[in-house]
Amino acid sequence: MAGPDIDYYFDPVCPFAWLTSKWVRSVARQRGYTVNWRFISLRMLNAHIDYESQFPPGYEAGHTSGLRLLRVAARARAEHGAAVVGPLYEAIGAQVFDAEDSEGLDPAERGSRAFVEPLLAEAGLPVDLAEALEDTGWDAELRAETDRALSLTGKDVGTPIVHFRPPEGTAFFGPVISRLPAEADAVLLWDHVVGLASFPGFAELKRSLRERPQLRSFGVAPGEAGMEEDWHGGSRKLRR
Repeated sequence: MAGPDIDYYFDPVCPFAWLTSKWVRSVARQRGYTVNWRFISLRMLNAHIDYESQFPPGYEAGHTSGLRLLRVAARARAEHGAAVVGPLYEAIGAQVFDAEDSEGLDPAERGSRAFVEPLLAEAGLPVDLAEALEDTGWDAELRAETDRALSLTGKDVGTPIVHFRPPEGTAFFGPVISRLPAEADAVLLWDHVVGLASFPGFAELKRSLRERPQLRSFGVAPGEAGMEEDWHGGSRKLRR
């Protein structure tokens, strides 16, 4: 049996991973690609960092809630198969970033049973999977998958990481986008990104100036362009 066309490594609380995932879903629909939704933890990536001095308030709680949600996703995959991860991520991301009340959602609240149980039900999964929120027994698997993602790109990256035509195909961090392209533009952007990333000598194309993501959680309505900000290192860190 052929493997997936795309391995997509995500943390469910990363807004740019969410926007990029919606773009990848659009490309997959139009090209007939299959996507394997895999895990990378921002909390594990930043385990060595002093959040208080390096990040704005709320980042540690937010990244911790992402780790808790990934534990639930890992258990769902183990018990119900890899196919359930995509719908679960879609339900979580829509509530975290696109819901009318998402802008006021407390970062820690996203890692609670009250938050995740309705989303499990929406994805057609048993709500008792929420018991994994505090089960650190899943962390070794999540760390191994995070390490696997970083082995594809190097360690100085964030989320998402995309691996096209694994295991031999090209892999890259991002692309970081602040707006969702139209359907026709989505495949054009995909071809440009994959073409650039496939060149063996290519390493990086970057600018830290970004629009605030076109997500309700950032106060930016669909069709609007967010205010441009400098996201030092990709996370609005207080210090480099």
